[in-house]
Amino acid sequence: MHQSSLLAACLAFAPVVQGLNILITNDDGFGTSNIRELYKQMTALGHDCYIVASTSEQSDMGVQPLFTTSPQLLTDSEWGIVKAGSASIGTDPHDSHIWYYNGTPAAQVFVALDYVLPTFASFSTPDLVVSGPNSGWSVGPFLYSLSGTMGAVYAAIERDIPAVAFASGNSIPEPYFWVNSTTKVGLQDPATITARLAATFIQSLIDKAAGSRVLPEGYAVSVNLPYITSYTSDICTNPPFVMARMTNNESIVDKAIYDSKTGLFSYESINIAGGNQCIGGNCNLPGETDVLSSGCKSSVTVFTVDFDPRNNAVCFNVSDVTEIVPIVVQVNGTTPPLGGLGANASIIGNPPAAATSAPPFMPTITNIGMKTQWSLTGLILAMGVGAFCI
Repeated sequence: MHQSSLLAACLAFAPVVQGLNILITNDDGFGTSNIRELYKQMTALGHDCYIVASTSEQSDMGVQPLFTTSPQLLTDSEWGIVKAGSASIGTDPHDSHIWYYNGTPAAQVFVALDYVLPTFASFSTPDLVVSGPNSGWSVGPFLYSLSGTMGAVYAAIERDIPAVAFASGNSIPEPYFWVNSTTKVGLQDPATITARLAATFIQSLIDKAAGSRVLPEGYAVSVNLPYITSYTSDICTNPPFVMARMTNNESIVDKAIYDSKTGLFSYESINIAGGNQCIGGNCNLPGETDVLSSGCKSSVTVFTVDFDPRNNAVCFNVSDVTEIVPIVVQVNGTTPPLGGLGANASIIGNPPAAATSAPPFMPTITNIGMKTQWSLTGLILAMGVGAFCI
């Protein structure tokens, strides 16, 4: 049986799982199109979702929990959604489940867990934290430690809450009120498709857990989605999820570049052996950048909070990460690949709408503002439908 047929059969018989309590955050800001579209998708699936995210972009802040020192905003939030002089924490004017706070992504998580949710929500501790989808990829161990999107994930899993990060190849953040119901070519907005892909992945992960904890303690997932082309074509609008690993061939790190004329430093990204060693995990998996550069595919990586080298130990009864990934994740080279939205998913837009022009396409990893996203290790092969659907 082809993996695509197996996946379709499993989805048809998958059990209905009760809605979860979910915290959604990012490092691009609470008013971005990606986070608002994901919030809409996850809420429509029956989950109780809250957004707690920054008033403005907090990229490259890592896991620093920096809290504001001012009780009021000193400047307008991104796109003027909240004005200067407003409280440094509050809700969106139109939705009490959407909160902003003037702090770093890790601080957003702590403020959500220790103030917003226990004080204002119907739950205190979420079942899952989702970070993103970020505008720009987060690939390799250097960016895992640099990315604010990943910082939110680390904060969550260190607080014993399962977490997933998403990052998109569409690297320019846009406000939620720019989302098109249809683009010039009659397709859904890239932010909508990005959110649908993320929601499909999350729901598949939830379904696999079947009422149990979504991920084992200390484990997290990073998903990097490709550039969605729906502004101009349908070339890349339903990418498959492909299992990957953090390192392998293309992991990058920064190099300082000195300008003798200005006396200032800048950086450039370089690929070097030290960041591409396979010490733990499955060394046969492709690296995240290998998957993303091989066409219209999403990379999925499982990682843990344990930085120690592995010693053939089995932690939390998980001997292979393929045991915890959802069935939508495939091995690289699966034929035919099944799109992350499903085989027959529609991406047709809903006219009429005023379509915006496409943002510039950033084709290489080194010139994309990179953020978190996970790449998971994929499907267990050569097993019956019942084994996948349990």
